[in-house]
Amino acid sequence: MLRDADIAMYRAKAAGKACYQTFDRTMHEQANSRLQMEIEMRRGIESGEFIVYYQPIVNLETDRIIGFESLVRWNHPERGVVSPVEFIPLAEETGLIVPLGLRILRESCRQMREWQSLTSSLSELTISVNLSCKQFSQPDLVEQVAGVLAKTNLDPRCLKLEITESHVMENSQAAVAMMNRLVSLGVELSVELSLDDFGTGYSSMSYLHRLPANFLKIDRSFVSRMIENDENYNIVHTIIRLAQNLKMKVIAEGIETAEQLSQLKKLGCDCGQGYLLSKPLTAEAAGALLDSREGSPYWQAFNPAGNNAVTKCKVEVSYISDLNP
Repeated sequence: MLRDADIAMYRAKAAGKACYQTFDRTMHEQANSRLQMEIEMRRGIESGEFIVYYQPIVNLETDRIIGFESLVRWNHPERGVVSPVEFIPLAEETGLIVPLGLRILRESCRQMREWQSLTSSLSELTISVNLSCKQFSQPDLVEQVAGVLAKTNLDPRCLKLEITESHVMENSQAAVAMMNRLVSLGVELSVELSLDDFGTGYSSMSYLHRLPANFLKIDRSFVSRMIENDENYNIVHTIIRLAQNLKMKVIAEGIETAEQLSQLKKLGCDCGQGYLLSKPLTAEAAGALLDSREGSPYWQAFNPAGNNAVTKCKVEVSYISDLNP
């Protein structure tokens, strides 16, 4: 009875204040399922089941790849590839996101250094790694990042750490202090603006000038709702203008249509990523993409069905969206 009451209590807490929940058998089954996933995640982190995929970030003016964002996937021995939508919330709740995030950071920096060692033309290529709220709150975060950079011998300027606006605003003074310490290492910082969190509480667009960030990232929640001359379009326009005034660059994620790409280019957005440009790739496929671009006018179009089949198309284009995948 105490166990069941405890389960109901935590469900009530998750639902918000001033409410109650009545225990039922479904709650017990869900609790057991979450516990089993937690056990499997701990095992998976130790055994290397979590792998990094890389999504290209493209300069929207030149259509050249300037870097990659690291995205984690769980290669479960029984379930196959598990989407982060399923395991990231639990990893955040249990604190497993801290060791998992550190592994992602290590592997991302190692892989970027490996690519750069192949040719000097990739020396300025960057890797973007997301920091969760719990990671960002770790008192030894700066030491962890410095240790990874030293071990992988990656130039700090080639590492971009991404933080969401809501995480920064939870404790703005401590966040700015932590960001300044990270910047002192030489890394670049990116603050992501999400439609769900942006402008809430005491945060506002005017606060951004206090953040020692080099980039503003526009979440897919803005981009997916963009229709020219509507409210979201005007918000994106305002964010881009603000970033320009603050001498910051803008990255738009979740670009999935040619219309979105065209609008972002017209608004002066610096960089973008999304399925229209490229899906997230394995390290091998990303390396092949870099090889195909090295010293040649080739662009590799990836099979939209989801496998890593590659075709080469020798074309002269001014926009990536002109290519038919």
